[in-house]
Amino acid sequence: MTRLDPAPPTASVGAEHRPPKLVGAVWALLVVNVLGSQGAQTFVPVPQPVYQLVTMGSLVAAFVLALALNPRIRLRPNAFLLMLSLLLVTSLVATVQLETGVGGGLFRCWRLAMFLATLWLLTCWWDGTVAFARYHIRSYAAVLVTVVLGLAVAPGLAMPETYGGRLTGAIWPLTPPQVGQYAAVVAGLTLVLWLARRTDHRSTLAIAVPALVLVFMSYTRTATLGLAVALVVAGISLALTTARARRFIAGTAAAATLAAVAFAPAIETWFRRGQTEENFANLTGRQKVWDALLAAPRSPSELWFGVGLGNKSFDGLPIDSGWLAVYQEQGLIGVGIVAVFLATLLAVAFLRPPSPARACAVFLIVYCLIASYTEVGLGDASPYLLHLAAAASLLVPRQETT
Repeated sequence: MTRLDPAPPTASVGAEHRPPKLVGAVWALLVVNVLGSQGAQTFVPVPQPVYQLVTMGSLVAAFVLALALNPRIRLRPNAFLLMLSLLLVTSLVATVQLETGVGGGLFRCWRLAMFLATLWLLTCWWDGTVAFARYHIRSYAAVLVTVVLGLAVAPGLAMPETYGGRLTGAIWPLTPPQVGQYAAVVAGLTLVLWLARRTDHRSTLAIAVPALVLVFMSYTRTATLGLAVALVVAGISLALTTARARRFIAGTAAAATLAAVAFAPAIETWFRRGQTEENFANLTGRQKVWDALLAAPRSPSELWFGVGLGNKSFDGLPIDSGWLAVYQEQGLIGVGIVAVFLATLLAVAFLRPPSPARACAVFLIVYCLIASYTEVGLGDASPYLLHLAAAASLLVPRQETT
């Protein structure tokens, strides 16, 4: 049986701060909540309301279970969650000013509030160890298992022509970008733990290698680029303390140079995905939506507070940019709050001494920063906020045994 963290911790943590086993279940329920319910056709057709019931039910269950585990409501101060709580207030201000669609916006605000409340309840177990990184890997690895099962049971549905033959979820409706994102995070965190000597070769081969294959099969450029850059940055953060990380950085530099020289045409073809020069240059039509969004007239209230939480679209087209989605829905104040909490996470990661936990946090933060250019999720309950919450848990100072 593989283990993600066979090595003993480098510092002792008080037994009262060690997460109960059910904390991992709370985290898994949060992962289910942010999976979404729209994607490819599934092997067993299920009405979308059923998927929505499952995702929202998992959020309520996560909150109730977290409250049961922490009945005295012991919370640890956390700048990241404080900033997100301010973002929630901004979202409420914008939503209540809407003339139409208030119900949907308020429901999304309620969802974000429940999401944040659950994270606050878990902060008493945020101890600066890699515990929540392991929860993150296991939860998303379980999601990826459903993708593999769907590929085995219904390969035609798992790689449909409507998505250009890219890998999708045929059991739970997952789009190729979702599959690529989850696989990249699982592979990246596992490799970081291996570089830090917190997991063995067998575990790495069993988890990271299949995840890397899924990234490739999803044909997701954002996930591929984010994984590569974030893994290198995380490896650099370990280079001063781990010889394995130094060898990895040197080997990666040599391999990248060789690939750039020998396989440049093949790499370019893969990244283009058969798109024309114009379509590739405007990011598959995203640039046109972004230009229209930025050029649209706004009232002072919409400029500063946005139009309220919605479905991350503009004129019926997906925004596909984390920053512009926040600008649209939470205004310039929302963009400022997001910039502050990302800068805070980066600053804290920079100030922490080198450790496996810091390296995992660095990987998640860098990955989310890169993905935010073409993926939404910085201002609402989403996988990206959950990635960043995991990073925040890894950066909390350890509480030593007294």
